[in-house]
Amino acid sequence: MTLADEATWPRDRLDADYTARNTCTAAEFDRTIAEYLSRSQAALDLPHAQTDLVFDDATGLGLDLFGTKPGELRPLVIFIHGGYWRGLAKEHSAFLAPMLAARGIACAAPDYRLAPAARMTDIVADVRQALAFLWHKAETLGIDRRRIVVTGSSAGGHLAAALLQPGWQAALGLPEQPIAAALPVSGLFDLAPIAASHVQGWMQFSSAEIAEFSPLRHLPSPVPRLSVIVAEHEAPGFHRQSRAYADALSAPYLVGMGRHHFDVVFDLADANHPLGQEMLRLIAG
Repeated sequence: MTLADEATWPRDRLDADYTARNTCTAAEFDRTIAEYLSRSQAALDLPHAQTDLVFDDATGLGLDLFGTKPGELRPLVIFIHGGYWRGLAKEHSAFLAPMLAARGIACAAPDYRLAPAARMTDIVADVRQALAFLWHKAETLGIDRRRIVVTGSSAGGHLAAALLQPGWQAALGLPEQPIAAALPVSGLFDLAPIAASHVQGWMQFSSAEIAEFSPLRHLPSPVPRLSVIVAEHEAPGFHRQSRAYADALSAPYLVGMGRHHFDVVFDLADANHPLGQEMLRLIAG
């Protein structure tokens, strides 16, 4: 059975299996979102921080860039925020930057348009445009375009994997695989069961979007360095999705022990934690 087959399951089971908020209490959720903001605000004090760099004149969308240094070309980690494609923003997404900057690694946090005003087609186009901006402006921004790593949590894990899909890069003037490594966290890789769940209420996926933007159906070629992370206390659907993607790419499958859907990303910001060490290993190549 494939993940796509889940679309035929009872609606109440799919709703339960794909409700990330069930993985923690309301108080834990509120504390975690507040911590996203407080840790990200600390990144604003890093030397040479650049905020609101517009990467798409048509939409006016921007990104924040941290950890660069004049005269150097540094590896770059792009962190794409979650929020089930309808919430959060780049201001919640710079908590990796201080740890990375201390090790000579830059970090970018892009915005993207949000549902329900935006469709999945728009959202994926936004993150691809952000990557293209960073790749083409690499020397000006102090980025080593040969060492770009993408990560993201939940919906951001899906969008990180959407950047790996083949077939769209040439239209934006990019090489076949501009990404050196990827680390999706508790992501979503086949949209069919999501479209059969409560998420369809705000996403309104079309059949074409399900087919085009399900990363499991468009595996990367060539395959960059890749590991897949999922929280131990994760909703069952996210476990199945992450396991399926890791298996399809023969990639390491790592579990954030003791973590729930929302706080697992904090382990990436700890250079002494196995998940933080895995990210640094992928960056180093």
